[in-house]
Amino acid sequence: MEERKRKRFLWGMLLAWMPAVPLIFYYLINLKGFSEQKATGLGAVAGGLAEVYLTFGLGLTLASEVVAIVLLLGAFSRGHSVRALFSVLSICLSGLVIFLFGLFLYLFFVRLPHTS
Repeated sequence: MEERKRKRFLWGMLLAWMPAVPLIFYYLINLKGFSEQKATGLGAVAGGLAEVYLTFGLGLTLASEVVAIVLLLGAFSRGHSVRALFSVLSICLSGLVIFLFGLFLYLFFVRLPHTS
């Protein structure tokens, strides 16, 4: 039973933090380009983030966060306080990503079409 909870925890952690990987690579690769082109404004960063997340797939991000929450909730154990701490932090991160995803959908599909 403990091995099963350990596997759930590891898979949950992987899925919870997976959406951050494209951001890390994006900033590491383009950090030099930002300084060379002096493109440090919000437009340069937002354009790059949009490109990264559309490439990565918003649907995959949402699905991985939901599965991560389910797996991490099943991995709680009273004897492992560090595991529980990382599970709570990862569940909070996943919840934030899902909230931001919903906010994006609302702004893009509801608010944007009504602005003129």
